[in-house]
Amino acid sequence: MTLSAPLTLWVRLQRWRHQLTVPQFTAVTGLLVIASGTVILASPLCSTDAVGLWQALFTVTSAITVTGLSVIVVERDLTPFGQIVLAGLIVTGGLGLMAITTFLQGFVQGRSGLRHRLDKGRSLDEFGVGGIGPTFHSILLTGFCVMGLGTVVLYAFGFADIPNPLARLWASLFHCISAYNNAGFGLWANNLENYRDNPVVNGVIASLIVVGGIGWRVINDLWANRRRLARLRRLSLHTRLVLRSTIGLILLGAVGLLLTEHFAPDGTLQKFSLLQQLQITLFQSITTRTAGFNTIPLTIETLSDAGLLLMVVLMFIGASPGGTGGGIKTTTFAILMGATRSTLEGRDDVVIGRRLIPSSTVLRAVGVTLASALFVVLMTLLLQVGPSAAGVPGHEPFSFLEKLFTCVSAFGTVGLDVGVTANLNRWGQLVLMVCMFVGRLGILLLLSALYANRPQARVGYPREDLYV
Repeated sequence: MTLSAPLTLWVRLQRWRHQLTVPQFTAVTGLLVIASGTVILASPLCSTDAVGLWQALFTVTSAITVTGLSVIVVERDLTPFGQIVLAGLIVTGGLGLMAITTFLQGFVQGRSGLRHRLDKGRSLDEFGVGGIGPTFHSILLTGFCVMGLGTVVLYAFGFADIPNPLARLWASLFHCISAYNNAGFGLWANNLENYRDNPVVNGVIASLIVVGGIGWRVINDLWANRRRLARLRRLSLHTRLVLRSTIGLILLGAVGLLLTEHFAPDGTLQKFSLLQQLQITLFQSITTRTAGFNTIPLTIETLSDAGLLLMVVLMFIGASPGGTGGGIKTTTFAILMGATRSTLEGRDDVVIGRRLIPSSTVLRAVGVTLASALFVVLMTLLLQVGPSAAGVPGHEPFSFLEKLFTCVSAFGTVGLDVGVTANLNRWGQLVLMVCMFVGRLGILLLLSALYANRPQARVGYPREDLYV
């Protein structure tokens, strides 16, 4: 009798595992990776006494979700081995937590029927990761090649002020891993503020952020058509839309930040030359949407409310499908703009780039945006409730804009912080962890995990219009 209970539990666990859908399996695996990573990072082998289980849990959640919000200083609070573990967690989350878990699902699940194969392919396509097998290997190969090239450039020309060759190599590699995976983790407490005027560091980090943010699918399309790039129509609509949206948002963010901070009273940028202002705003526009690095101090005092609000919008939009960033995605934003234009022009169909966008795709874009906005509002309201409304004892209460900025930063897996994260109590930090996890999985995958087993109603209803 004593042996039958564990066996029965194991059988039930096996049955439950086989019944998991791809989204459910992804969510469960993500939680398991966070739990195991927390235990490892909290051990004396990885961290100092200043890092307990809670600090390790928050850091691992931020790393797996490639966010970058942190309550520790990486160089000070983590041992060299702990920094390597952190880099490994960033790679695990950044190169596609969904792709990795779906790839592993082929080994842990004993079914290989047609329905399950189709389910894998459909889910991977919907959530922008690509296929498994050769595609997964291509994702890894592309990522490691890009990060390796960036490391060489940073080591030779970027971090030349670091005298120790080994320390310079590790700083170059770590920041390339963090940049390509859009994580925003820096080794130092002030992030990249010491390299504000270094064009090599700014250029390499910004380039890695953009390449990681646009996604492997776009990179693969560009590489496949590298000899015919003069004809942009050879590229898929997805690639063209991602590139246009990315370039447009980068320029819009740079010009917007330049204007908001230039005309702000006692603005941070006013003490810099025009060339420095252009470099700072361009870098900050790129990193605001996806990564979370900063070359200037980010506080409610150093940035204007208009600048912070613009950054909130950029963070909410985020990166592109299949990229290493979060947010509602650039293509979703582009579809919404296309739908708005069609509505204003009195058309019933949404046409982008001379291509008709299916109504199901438009509805999905609307649903993702509305659900994401409601989720961010809910999380911001939770920060207003209880002790977290005032932060830690003795700290001045946070403004609504500070809390909104931090919640959007967590949901968009950006990682920019205006001094809120470390000064929140555990309830507030728990809210941010939920934001990061949901933001990395995506609203679509989360809803699929919750409602995947519910049968769809096959009932037709009479049609009736509403006044809008």
